[in-house]
Amino acid sequence: MKVKLTTKILDANERIAEENKKMFKEAGVYVINLMSSPGAGKTSLLEKTISVIKDKVKVGVIEGDITGTNDAERIDRLGVPVVQINTEGACHLDANMIADAAKDLPLKDLDLLFIENVGNLVCPAEFKVGEDVKVMILSIAEGDDKPLKYPLMFQESSVLIINKIDLKDLLDVSVDKIKKDAQFLNPRIKIFEVSCKTGQGIDEWTNWLMTNIS
Repeated sequence: MKVKLTTKILDANERIAEENKKMFKEAGVYVINLMSSPGAGKTSLLEKTISVIKDKVKVGVIEGDITGTNDAERIDRLGVPVVQINTEGACHLDANMIADAAKDLPLKDLDLLFIENVGNLVCPAEFKVGEDVKVMILSIAEGDDKPLKYPLMFQESSVLIINKIDLKDLLDVSVDKIKKDAQFLNPRIKIFEVSCKTGQGIDEWTNWLMTNIS
C-alpha cells in the first residue's frame, strides 16, 4: 500500500509539474530549481547571482522554507519580485505549491525564475516542479562523502556548485573526490567551484547562466 500511495503522489505531482513547465514556457521564463542541504549557501548564492545579472535580465524568486521569511526578506532587498512558501513541516516543495505561488509573480515580465527549495539532500530531488534544470549546491564543509551518500540529488542535477571553496585549505575535505564521485554518478553534470564570500567562481557560474537563458 505504501508503494502504491507513493506512486500516486509522484504521478500527480508529475502532471502538475508538466502544466507548470508549459505555463513557464508560454511566459518565456527560464526556471531553476535550486537545491541543497540547510546552510550550504542557497540564499547567499542567489544574492551574489542576482546582483550580477539583474541589470541584464529580469529575475524573480520563489523561496521555500519550513517556516519563516528571513530568506525572502534578503531577496526582497535586492529589488526583485519574491514569493515565500512555508511548507509547515514538509521537507520539499512540490509542483502544486509552485503553481499557487506563481500566481503572485509577474511571470510575463520575467526572464529567469529561481525556486529556492527547502534545505534537504533527499526529498527535493524526487519532485519536479516545472523547472528547466535542477541546480544543487554542496558546501565543502559538508564533507566529500555526500555524492555517494545522496546519489539521486547528484544524478538529477544538471549543475553542481561546490560552495565555500575559500575554506578548502582549512578543512580535511577532498574537492577532487567530490567532483570525481559526482561525475561518476552523472557524467554530464557541470561543476563550478564558488565562494560567495570572496566572489571566486561567480563569474563562471553567471556566464553559464546567461548563456542558457539566451
